[in-house]
Amino acid sequence: MSGDMRDTVRLISEVLPFRVNEYVLDQLVDWAAIPEDPIFRMVFPQRGMLPEDDIGRLAKLVDDPSAKRELRAEVRRIRAGLNPHPSGQKQLNVPTVEGTEIPGLQHKYRETVLYFPGQGQTCHSYCTYCFRWAQFVGDADLRFASPTPDPLIGYLGEHPEVSDVLVTGGDPMVMTTERLRRHLEPLLEIETVRTIRIGTKSVAYWPHRFVSDPDADDTLRLFEQIVASGRNIAVMAHFSHPRELGTDVARRALARIRGTGALVYCQAPLVAHVNDDARTWSELWRAELAAGAVPYYLFVERDTGPYEYFKVPLAKASAIYRSAYRTLPGLARTVRGPVMSATPGKVVVDGVTETAQGRFFELRLLQARDPQLIGRPFRAHYSTTAAWLDDLRLAPDTPADIVAAVRGPQP
Repeated sequence: MSGDMRDTVRLISEVLPFRVNEYVLDQLVDWAAIPEDPIFRMVFPQRGMLPEDDIGRLAKLVDDPSAKRELRAEVRRIRAGLNPHPSGQKQLNVPTVEGTEIPGLQHKYRETVLYFPGQGQTCHSYCTYCFRWAQFVGDADLRFASPTPDPLIGYLGEHPEVSDVLVTGGDPMVMTTERLRRHLEPLLEIETVRTIRIGTKSVAYWPHRFVSDPDADDTLRLFEQIVASGRNIAVMAHFSHPRELGTDVARRALARIRGTGALVYCQAPLVAHVNDDARTWSELWRAELAAGAVPYYLFVERDTGPYEYFKVPLAKASAIYRSAYRTLPGLARTVRGPVMSATPGKVVVDGVTETAQGRFFELRLLQARDPQLIGRPFRAHYSTTAAWLDDLRLAPDTPADIVAAVRGPQP
């Protein structure tokens, strides 16, 4: 790396988290192609991820030993402007009991609770586009984390409508098997919980976790135990680029996971500079299918962190999705997208239509805070620049309850 690249990493990582491991460096980054290499951009902070004025102020402060207090204040100011908790996740998703918030939980959709075990709030490597970047910067006020599963178990006992628990982070698979077991086994005592999901990037960034780590076999036995209890265990694998599935150890990790009876679903956001072309997604989805995994979601990059660097307009995102989708065999056409995980729920762009009244995005709520809205179609005026739900102007014929959901509740 050039000196300028190293300086960029040093300055931006004062604000945004930076972590990378030997596997990513040795097996995934194409060092002959940096800085344009997509994996390099995915893990190393780049010029353009923060405004130049902010980088200039950081540069003046970072090497001045007498300016540590000013540097901390500047970092806090910049982070606060990066929308650390998009879509009202801290204000709207955290459940309460008798007016007291339950730490480390989110309950946005009726049947699914998100659980953030405290020991799993880091990752093997960090994605520069991560919408959960605020989990990793050491600020307790920005972090979701629960030290034990006890609050979760108590909450589930009072909410039998919850059938799925998504264990997330960070990455739960940074934990040892014994720590992971202490968080998962109590869920088997809750009869109404039928599926345990694990959100993880580990198969892409550290597949040894399931192959050659000292407790890899123990992890697989834990998965088998969950399946034997009559539950599903679903590994929600995060693959952003086909190269992540190109190593023998990654494919072996997936085969070993599937051998336990676990399900593997694959999802990732569409982000500029990394995977914003149809060929990349076609190759990725085909590679997932070949590995026995299910292509699930193509997400729209959330409006947080270095959003201006990574965002892709919805018109382009929809065109990329359609172009890639057309190349797929039927079994890979399980993938849905482009999907915005927005305040009212998961909104998919089904396409673009021409009418006598003009051009419109065809939208639909795949999931919603209000279950009555699930599956409901609606329209928004076509835009070449809109990159998020808030950028869209709803059509005049949008049902009133959908208008209310899209415009509020306000965090």
